[in-house]
Amino acid sequence: MKVAKIAVAAAAALTLLAGCSTPGSTSTGASTPTSGGGALNITVLPKNLGNPYFDTSTKGFQAAAAEIGATVTQVGPTTAAADAQVPYIQTATQQKVSALAISANDPTALCDALNAAMAAGVKVVTFDSDAPGCRNLFINQATADGIAKVLVDMITQQIGDSGDIAILSAAANATNQNAWIDLMKQDLAANHPNVNLVDVVYGNDDDQTSFDQTSALLQKYPNLKGIVSPTTVGIAAAARYLSTSSYKGTVALTGLGTPNDMRQYVTDGTVTEFALWNPQDLGYLAAYAAKALVDGTITGKQGDTFSAGSLGTFTVGADSTVLLGDPYKFNKDNIGNFNF
Repeated sequence: MKVAKIAVAAAAALTLLAGCSTPGSTSTGASTPTSGGGALNITVLPKNLGNPYFDTSTKGFQAAAAEIGATVTQVGPTTAAADAQVPYIQTATQQKVSALAISANDPTALCDALNAAMAAGVKVVTFDSDAPGCRNLFINQATADGIAKVLVDMITQQIGDSGDIAILSAAANATNQNAWIDLMKQDLAANHPNVNLVDVVYGNDDDQTSFDQTSALLQKYPNLKGIVSPTTVGIAAAARYLSTSSYKGTVALTGLGTPNDMRQYVTDGTVTEFALWNPQDLGYLAAYAAKALVDGTITGKQGDTFSAGSLGTFTVGADSTVLLGDPYKFNKDNIGNFNF
């Protein structure tokens, strides 16, 4: 697809998104068949189970699987540790699944296992977070530049383009998080000289850890004017902390979150605006990309094209990357239109 306008894609997917529920067990090693009967077998390996963001992306895999006649099974660890996904990659390889769709917890720690999977004939599709050089195709939710820019634009606007800010990230080794943060630092240095990034902390995509890190930031930096959390777990936990604290309304919070997680905090004034793409569309696109690789419709080279059902036709870009679209900003004026 030519770069999609994510607002349109999100609106088009509202019917599918309605009634999202957590897919499967959240216990370590649990696997959840999400559809059956197809010769195409796809193992979905998110960073961790029990994460609302990946619960939603799995809905996209489910929807696509029903359309393409695939069997999709979700597996994964309960914590987003660097090497926690390795056993699941090895199991998928031993099972000789058709394709593995993975959101990588680390850009390099998984490479040996992923390369072994590809050598065994498993097509590897990364989505959300990449493992460059260790996969056939990467489904990118948006460009790193685009994400970094929207995050910087939102926080600088909300604090009047002046003052101290901090970043509450996911895991310290998360490929996507680190790419966005590096670009945010560059943008801040070049275009926002009066904004001072005082710290980057890590909540490891764990609700309580992220909540505690928010508290620690505010105690350590009494003049903090804003927090950016480019992770759905982190921004929701930070909002939960701020919403019942004396900092509500005085410390700005923005980042990447899901409308359902953030709705109450936008409504009560804790958060003015945040952004995201449609994670269900991301999973849906990844499933269709896996099918195209397995079928031989594409090989992952630049210029390859394939159909992704209701999302349309997509073209593989440089470095075997497929782009879903641009981030979309949610605020009190539009958040009621979305349900995911």
